[in-house]
Amino acid sequence: MSENKLMNISKEPETSGWFWFSFVLSGLFWTVVLGLWFTVGMPFQITERVPGEDGEPVEFAAQSAASLNIGEFFLTFDGIPSSISGSWPNFRGGNFDNISLDKTQLRDFTDGMELPVLWSLVLGEGHAAPAVHNGRVYLLDYDEEESADALRCFSLDDGKEIWRRWYTIKTKRNHGMSRTVPAVTDSVVMTIGPRCHVMSTHAVTGELLWGIDLVNEYGTEEPLWYTGQCPLIDDTVAVIAPAGSKALMIGVHLMTGEVLWETPNKHNWKMSHSSVMPMRFGGRSIYLYCANGGIAGVAADGDDRGSVLFETNEFNQSVVAPSPVVLSGGRIFMTAGYGGGSIMLQVSHNDGSFSISTIKRYGVKEALAAEQQTPVYYGGHLYAVLPKDAGVYREQFVCVDEKDVSSFNWTSGPENRFGLGPFLIVGNKFFILSDNGSLTVADVSSRRFERKATIKIMDGIDAWGPMALVSGRLLLRDSKRIFCVDLRR
Repeated sequence: MSENKLMNISKEPETSGWFWFSFVLSGLFWTVVLGLWFTVGMPFQITERVPGEDGEPVEFAAQSAASLNIGEFFLTFDGIPSSISGSWPNFRGGNFDNISLDKTQLRDFTDGMELPVLWSLVLGEGHAAPAVHNGRVYLLDYDEEESADALRCFSLDDGKEIWRRWYTIKTKRNHGMSRTVPAVTDSVVMTIGPRCHVMSTHAVTGELLWGIDLVNEYGTEEPLWYTGQCPLIDDTVAVIAPAGSKALMIGVHLMTGEVLWETPNKHNWKMSHSSVMPMRFGGRSIYLYCANGGIAGVAADGDDRGSVLFETNEFNQSVVAPSPVVLSGGRIFMTAGYGGGSIMLQVSHNDGSFSISTIKRYGVKEALAAEQQTPVYYGGHLYAVLPKDAGVYREQFVCVDEKDVSSFNWTSGPENRFGLGPFLIVGNKFFILSDNGSLTVADVSSRRFERKATIKIMDGIDAWGPMALVSGRLLLRDSKRIFCVDLRR
């Protein structure tokens, strides 16, 4: 027997004695702790999953204005803009409805087929989606190595980068970083970064035009999962909802950055993940916004531009991601996740004044609802993927009549669940992207759900970013990569 083995044997009784002593001491300790727990009170609480506590916490303070220079850095690359026509200029497309008017003939789709991937790129983690205009693809990315929000401009032809403008801002992972869609015109592209920094640049050259730090200049509080609000461009005006101490909404001159008007935030509503949507009613153009606190319609024209025309706190949610959907006859449909359910509102107009009232409020299991993506309104019907807390129909794609959102015309069935991914209409087809990167093609119909094909596009996770379609090219992404897929016949 070796010396080492002899030494181990000789120490065994001593080790065993220490073990039993530790065991008894530990038992006495936990007896005391449990006694204090039941006599004094629980030192902590065990709670269900709640908004803001299911990602990594955001623990850093806002970066000081003095240390942040929006759009400070710039680089050019060898990418060449495409000559391909077509545009997807902002969140939800040119008409803000997620309906493509592209007339390009698309191929026939069958289960398991391979769609040609024209190009793909690795991105920073997030859900930011592209805008496309004049052969250029614009994307607000987050560069973890540089700790920077980066507006990147690519060629639609091959994905080669044309230019990049960025600024450094520390951002921790919190269900990804970037998650907004740029807005672009012939001359300007603008973005809102994860931590509420607005940047406007020349769409062709990338030249910096102006920037606004919404936290420092308007008292905005960063939303739970960073900024989800996508900017809106209305002719020569950039429309932004800071929902801070200084203003609920602002209008900014697109080229100069001059603030043209400010809407007071008299109820101290907070910035949500929802975006400002245009509305036309009662002979007026209106900017519609759902903040954390309520819904407001702001004048988009006339001498009272920027003033509140109507408002309601009947839909007061702590987490709001979908945007308002404008229906016929001045009705507005709004929904939210985390048990928020939905609401149908009626805007009325009489002798130049507006009012808003609630038609009906619905629980999450009572009617159409959505957690992240905005429902599509088409042909008098609403289409959406139900949230995960919607009961037996959870995560199914469904159709309702706009006049009765509590009665489903059809559901996609338990074999067709889609998670939090995006969807849009092209021609007579739905394109629905699942969390795992599978693309489902279905007929557009209010009578039944008829799936045509399910095609695996990517193997990533959290494919939540909105899709864009231009001239038969579908742009879609997961949490770390963007793909340009050829849908042409």
